[in-house]
Amino acid sequence: MRRAFFGAVGLALVCAGSSGAQERPEFAFPVACRLGGTCFVQQGVDRDPGPGFRAFDCGPLSYDGHTGTDIRLPDLEAMAQGVAVLAAADGVVRAIRDGVPDDGTAAAPAGQGCGNGVALTHPNGWETQYCHLMNGSVGVAPGDVIDAGTPLGRVGYSGRTEFPHLEFVVRHNGNIVDPFDPSDLGSCGLGARDLWQDEVAFPGGGLLSVGFSDAVPEFEAIKAGTADADALSAGGPALVFWANIFGGRAGDVVQLEIRAPAGTVFHRHEIEISRTQAQLFRASGRRISTELAPGRYSGTATLLRDGSVLSQRSGTVRIE
Repeated sequence: MRRAFFGAVGLALVCAGSSGAQERPEFAFPVACRLGGTCFVQQGVDRDPGPGFRAFDCGPLSYDGHTGTDIRLPDLEAMAQGVAVLAAADGVVRAIRDGVPDDGTAAAPAGQGCGNGVALTHPNGWETQYCHLMNGSVGVAPGDVIDAGTPLGRVGYSGRTEFPHLEFVVRHNGNIVDPFDPSDLGSCGLGARDLWQDEVAFPGGGLLSVGFSDAVPEFEAIKAGTADADALSAGGPALVFWANIFGGRAGDVVQLEIRAPAGTVFHRHEIEISRTQAQLFRASGRRISTELAPGRYSGTATLLRDGSVLSQRSGTVRIE
């Protein structure tokens, strides 16, 4: 069991843009995944200095005092496949922790909110920290000199968390820095140039996963990754299509459509989200009074914001 101390600092946003060009880092994306496909930026650094919260774009995808960028996987099943966490820049391992269970404990022991993690130091006072790694996955040791892209561990569910993700924390001289907008003003995305090596999208919400079932599933099953059926009985009670959503805002619209094997519309429903939520799901379908025609049915979920498509995902199920 590996453990080391992770120092805590207060939330203080600094302006990286004021440093010399040679001191300004550029961070590679720290997870080996396809952003917007197999992983998603769920939440950003809290830019509100008071008791409220807001992300750098002035949207609600943060929470009071949040100091990192949360890069999440859609569900626990995806986590179990093993998704690598990568060093965002060349550096030296300052500290690690391993041995914390992947149980998403809401009330983690004091000092273990980060769960399993790695802290790296970089030149000119910069540091990156990688939290909530999978138990037993940390593969580096204090003092190791590593290159950008080096695997540090795998995305996990350890520490204080509600979903499997990496919390990526950036500090400069001990102060928290938002890699999306390192200015000290957090001016709704109009501050300093970001610190990402390549473009990293922050859409402010989207569809994590979709699936079919023969009844409205429990949200816990969706979050576990066990709610999606590959095949259903033609004589089942219902055919339901569901969508798992992050960052839904009041007024967003979810469109759910099921098509029969011939391509005709079997079911279509439109649902307006009534309140802003970090995580939610919506489902719709039809009760089955007579057996369905066998074959492959397809479903498409579309998330609209202000009348424009924000995210869209599709899935299929075999009826037999």
